[in-house]
Amino acid sequence: MTENNCSAVKTIEEILREMMSGDLYDAVGYPELLELLDRCHDACHRYNMMLPSDLEGRATLMRTLLGHTGERFKIISPFMCDYGFNIEVGEDFFANANLMILDEARVTFGDHVFLGPNCSFYTAGHPLDVEQRNRGLEYSLPITVGDNVWIGGNVTVVPGVTIGSNTVIGAGSVVTHDIPAGVLAAGNPCRVIREI
Repeated sequence: MTENNCSAVKTIEEILREMMSGDLYDAVGYPELLELLDRCHDACHRYNMMLPSDLEGRATLMRTLLGHTGERFKIISPFMCDYGFNIEVGEDFFANANLMILDEARVTFGDHVFLGPNCSFYTAGHPLDVEQRNRGLEYSLPITVGDNVWIGGNVTVVPGVTIGSNTVIGAGSVVTHDIPAGVLAAGNPCRVIREI
């Protein structure tokens, strides 16, 4: 373990609370976290190797991996996430190919959310200070997406962002701050273009 956490033995629950607190934590010094990452990455690999026609098997694996799913959802392979249990998807969730979710904090999708291909949701961030960064410190902030949201292809959402219900995010956008409900937003950085 690294110097900032070797003084006390922590339970996995304490480590996860630290990870999701929004404060800096040691992302590489806890073997328990690294084991959870490996387990999740293995599950994602199994999912990505399954036949697309194995709908029941794929849904079962995803229900065991994710923290919550609706009854009806579809995630096209390939798919990758870090922990899985921090991800919640609502009813009629659809994600096209190459969805990447770094779920060091909670990532919540409402009902009727549609994601284009190559979308990324990053709850993890790294300090600007190079010494802290090189020690493996990072922070995580939750991402929330409301109901009836359509997110175009190649969109990136960064830590701490909330996207309101009934909103459309244009393809190629980088969402760096909250986007309200009921708008069309696009760009880098993503900004509101007009109300819908």
